[in-house]
Amino acid sequence: MNEAFYSVGQIARMLHMHPKTIQRYIREGKLCAAKIGKGWRVTGHDLSRFTEENGLGSATPQAPSAPRERARATAVIDIAAGSHENAQRILRSLNASMISKPPEYGRASLVTQYLETDGTVRLSLWGNLPFMTAVFTAVEAYLKQLEDGRVTPLSKELTI
Repeated sequence: MNEAFYSVGQIARMLHMHPKTIQRYIREGKLCAAKIGKGWRVTGHDLSRFTEENGLGSATPQAPSAPRERARATAVIDIAAGSHENAQRILRSLNASMISKPPEYGRASLVTQYLETDGTVRLSLWGNLPFMTAVFTAVEAYLKQLEDGRVTPLSKELTI
């Protein structure tokens, strides 16, 4: 029986992930691997099982399937929150929205933090163009409502 073995670097390229992420999956036991020489090797079967269990799709290199996946963007948004309570509400709303984001946004990342000295909420974003558009639109709509005095900062949820 001829079993295919893949290195951490090969898997990282196939799954479009950083090699350190693959090593962490191996260390945490999420991806079965065997140490061969100085490097880790993963069987094709174990790699397939890992990708299926984690919803990563096929582990074979593919061209992006749709135009929206051909472009990725990164951004940082600073929002003047005013108070700690307003900042917490914004952070909770955005983090909850990420959990229930639509599948068409694909792999996306939203890192939030509250800069207490400035009273600012900082958003660090990475994702495809529909995801980025949705986040910018949600933040813009939220700030517009605050500016118009139609809602208070604690009464409206941000949704992506």
